[in-house]
Amino acid sequence: MISDSTQKPLASWPGTERYDGEVIPCLTVIFHTTGCTWNRCRMCGYKFERTRITDRRERIHALQAQLNWIVAHHPPESFRMVKIFTSGSFFDEDEVPHEAREAIAEAFKGKIVIAESRTEHVRPEPVTAFREGIDDGSGTSALFVAMGLETTNDFIREKCIDKGHTFADFIGAAGIARQAGAGVKTYLMLKPLFLTEREAVDDMKRSIVEAAPYSDLISMNLCTIQRRTEVERYWKQGAYRPPYLWSAVDILLSADYFVQSDPVGGGKIRGPHNCGSCDREFVRGITEYSLSGDREILEALMDTSCTCKNEWEYVLAHEEPWCMPLTR
Repeated sequence: MISDSTQKPLASWPGTERYDGEVIPCLTVIFHTTGCTWNRCRMCGYKFERTRITDRRERIHALQAQLNWIVAHHPPESFRMVKIFTSGSFFDEDEVPHEAREAIAEAFKGKIVIAESRTEHVRPEPVTAFREGIDDGSGTSALFVAMGLETTNDFIREKCIDKGHTFADFIGAAGIARQAGAGVKTYLMLKPLFLTEREAVDDMKRSIVEAAPYSDLISMNLCTIQRRTEVERYWKQGAYRPPYLWSAVDILLSADYFVQSDPVGGGKIRGPHNCGSCDREFVRGITEYSLSGDREILEALMDTSCTCKNEWEYVLAHEEPWCMPLTR
């Protein structure tokens, strides 16, 4: 469900998620807010999904209206986990005032909640208050603060993404979240701008290892081309190609940690893709692995006989840094 109204969330949908070895029903919600304070990431389209509300009371009212809509359309008994996103950061007081967070906590009492925020907005007081707010005393609630680290390489994060924080900032925020009694979910990004396929794969493999000590959950996002972004501009010039699904499977298979991945846009020209013939099989396999954790699914995908595997291997071996990508 997609909405451009401040009386409804920007989007919401039910699904499933793997948690503690179990597949559970999950609700994903994207609240429509005033947006990200940084607002400079090269691949992010949410900068165009912001409201123009300036009055604080109106912001609270708009978030309450969206929450009412969610409760009316998604009965609490229909999900055990809720993933909360906004147009920016959930723990940004200017974007989501604490009164609104209190109401959201009350609505999701007893749930496992994953709430996304930039590192600079992860502070002890709001995280602790929200964690205590979702606790109904039954022992079924848990809070995970999700942060888009994207890569542990500061140079890549600055030059290829323009994220606006460092790996050290992330480590500090992760420590604050844990001291407040919350877990940490880390989002990493495969193949931001300006990297070859090989550089992107190597960076992701290294980032998983380096981020793991500070993460309770790790999710690998495969870069997609969102409209009106800098990534789209380079893509239209033939200067960027989304990652191969082969690369995603190779990374997941090589990781010593369980890493989830939702191949959004998989198989489409603006999303991670192979040749078109095997894409559906890869998207399905990556999705199934993220729910089951069964590595045999990944091994079977790597044994796929599609001829585009040769293309992918050639690209890994021959694509040069600071040059146009070899394939589309």
